[in-house]
Amino acid sequence: MASSSGITTTSSGGSGSGSGSGLYPVQSSGSEPDLQHLMDQRKQKRMISNRESARRSRKRKQKHLDDLTAQVSQLRKVNDDIMANVSITTQHYMSVEAENHVLQVQVAELSHHLQSLNDIIALIQSSMDPTGFTDEQYGWGSGNASYY
Repeated sequence: MASSSGITTTSSGGSGSGSGSGLYPVQSSGSEPDLQHLMDQRKQKRMISNRESARRSRKRKQKHLDDLTAQVSQLRKVNDDIMANVSITTQHYMSVEAENHVLQVQVAELSHHLQSLNDIIALIQSSMDPTGFTDEQYGWGSGNASYY
């Protein structure tokens, strides 16, 4: 506080949202209660400003929390959808895998059956040769006649 020629200036402390340069001229009427009243007003103004700032901060925090809660809910739904798709795909894969195994077994059985039938046909053809000779006896190999 500085005093000169009946005018007292006080410096505003803190980081409140006051206006001006921070120096307030006050007429020095010599009364200490006026100065105390001015300081009480500034303190009250800071308290109100701080409360308002805290209220805005709580409001922002609540909005952020609400946004995160909504995001969690949406991500859980997406996750549930993905898990359902994985389950369906896994069931489909297992079904196709089982069908593939059945088809492989059928191919093996049919191949064996075909080989048996080919053996029977070869036996029947060799027994029907009117000369009684097989192709190997003529030197033609296994049924492939080749003339030189």
